[in-house]
Amino acid sequence: MKKGTKIGLIVLAAVVIVAVMIGTAYNGLVKKDEQVNTAYANIESQLQRRNDLIPNLVETVKGYAAHETEVFTAVTEARERMMAAQGPDAVAEADGELTQALGRLIAVAESYPELQANENFLSLQDELAGTENRINTARMDYNAAVQTYNASIRSFPTNILAGIFGFERREQFQAQEGAQEVPAVDFGGDAE
Repeated sequence: MKKGTKIGLIVLAAVVIVAVMIGTAYNGLVKKDEQVNTAYANIESQLQRRNDLIPNLVETVKGYAAHETEVFTAVTEARERMMAAQGPDAVAEADGELTQALGRLIAVAESYPELQANENFLSLQDELAGTENRINTARMDYNAAVQTYNASIRSFPTNILAGIFGFERREQFQAQEGAQEVPAVDFGGDAE
């Protein structure tokens, strides 16, 4: 075999190897990006499930505590903001507001023993608690997917490909300020 042919084959083999490495790295980034998208969609699905439960819960409590209009209004408005929120930051903020409003609603419900014995209320409360657990699990899965993705786009040599192909850092779900605080409930009608 001629020397030029050998060099040509070596160069061709090197180009093929580099192309395969680039393709593999690119496909890995796409896969991780899609895992983040899927994890986020799972959060949205669970949030929608909770949003669907809220009107029934509010109506059940209204049957026993119709005068608590401020609490019902707060839950309804927070639910509307939650449904309109777009992106992890806005969703997290709206979710924090809705969680606080629901906390006030549950606190109001606790002051009505006959409501606490209502089978429909207990069922809705159990479904809501289960959904909250699913939301928390979905958030953890999303944050894990984002961590893997973000680490990939920052690691050499995939960071070069990420820059070339426009893969950008994704934000994790963060607890909102004050999320650790217990919502204040004032049964005199001046709820904060």
